[in-house]
Amino acid sequence: MRRLSPREVKPRLTNSGEIAFLDVREHGRYGEGHPFFAVSAPYSRLETDIAALVPRKTAPVVLLDDNDGVAERAARRLEALGYTDVALVEGGAPGWAAVGYTLFQGVNLPSKAFGELVEAARHTPRITATELKAMRDRGEAFVLLDGRPISEYRKMNIPGGVCCPNAELGHRLPELVPDNRTPIVVNCAGRTRSIIGAQSLIDLGVHNPVMALENGTQGWLLAGLELERGADRIYPEKLSDDTLAASRQRAAFFLAAQRIPLVAPETLEAWRAEADRTLYLFDVRTQEEFRRNPYPGAVNAPGGQLVQATDRWVGTRGARIVLCDDTGLRAAITAHWLRRMGHDASVLDYDVTLPVADWPIEEIGLVDDMLPRIDAAALRGLLDEDTVSLLDLNDSAAYRRGHIDGAIWAIRPRLDRLGLAPDRPVVLTAAERVRAELSAVDLKELGCRSIRYLAGDASDWTAAGLKLVVSPDDPPDAKRIDFLSFVHDRHDGNLDACREYLAWETGLIAQLDEQERGVFRP
Repeated sequence: MRRLSPREVKPRLTNSGEIAFLDVREHGRYGEGHPFFAVSAPYSRLETDIAALVPRKTAPVVLLDDNDGVAERAARRLEALGYTDVALVEGGAPGWAAVGYTLFQGVNLPSKAFGELVEAARHTPRITATELKAMRDRGEAFVLLDGRPISEYRKMNIPGGVCCPNAELGHRLPELVPDNRTPIVVNCAGRTRSIIGAQSLIDLGVHNPVMALENGTQGWLLAGLELERGADRIYPEKLSDDTLAASRQRAAFFLAAQRIPLVAPETLEAWRAEADRTLYLFDVRTQEEFRRNPYPGAVNAPGGQLVQATDRWVGTRGARIVLCDDTGLRAAITAHWLRRMGHDASVLDYDVTLPVADWPIEEIGLVDDMLPRIDAAALRGLLDEDTVSLLDLNDSAAYRRGHIDGAIWAIRPRLDRLGLAPDRPVVLTAAERVRAELSAVDLKELGCRSIRYLAGDASDWTAAGLKLVVSPDDPPDAKRIDFLSFVHDRHDGNLDACREYLAWETGLIAQLDEQERGVFRP
């Protein structure tokens, strides 16, 4: 297999041309330290995710692992799916660090670092939790808008805040803040979406005073204040004709002022036919809007989250990104930020709620659904006779919460470390059957000749006499390569974890080298 040195790979990440730099380690290992522009593509679900992350099979793909052979296996899987330009980083992540390049902790690094750069360059107005609480105690009028998705908002929010994800702020503002003199405070859980949300409204030219809540819900906790949980105050879903008209008008002005390219549907269709350039088409409306009226060929990526976690959707650097919505405003503000992050982003000049002909969508097929099944009663007999190995392929957190007595926790990239005897039958259990199908490919390569999938669910298993057990310490932390322990309990009242996370976020700029920082135009 073709191998590239870290010094060969790093310049390509910011040169002209495309590259998909994929870290195939599991999420926990990735989050503990990876190159700045590496995109997480865990080997355990590689075939499931690759079509969306890297839609063009002829795009250059470079794989990174722990120098443990997983990248080689991943390369074989991709080549079997039709990818034609796959290479490995020589030495993996250890090799990257050995030549003096930084391995960054955390996830969504480009988006997080960009938010810090925006605040530093634009001097985005901010307010502390203590200052906001004092405003409230004095009875001063303000509107607090939480720029996160509703699922995050419901877990914990600042009392009185209304959920309005970042890309929705300008689009729905007249319904939320009818008086253009009322101060607006935007918050998130930490910093990035607070900064980007507030700066979005400022860049859109709203007349209201706008501020970002410094350090979000974590700052609120660190100030000794209580959070609200389970709230359901959300933006109005249906907008008036006047609000929609205002959104279109603001979009037209903003697109022209920021010189954001507009793409005609005919141009988009021509781009889709090009074989030598990757194209991503994202519908940046809310999930609810997209489900009611999906735009053909588009992937739903709500605009605020696309800016917050661009590497979740875009696996190929240097690709074309086209954004669409109904009035153009949500696509415009999303493109505004993506372009400043160094992406080639434009806006589709079309209202996606109008009829359009379907475009064909190529999908990458997974392995055939040919894994034989076994029922719980038959499995119980084999376990009683100790004539089978039962592998639980669910994530490590789920395994700890409960698994069949006698099941071994297993994860695809480390199946070769289990020491399975080729002649001993193997039974796989996983909530997502595709996990078992993908792992079966590796088990067959390891010589296992009898592999079956456990049918049914927990109720079927207990009815057949199988015992479910919990194991709070098994697998041990050291083996949980799928779990990111990096300040994972910062949302559960752990103040030290909050401090550590915020210090990490504010310290990102200092870790960037000239090449990494040079892609951004905050």
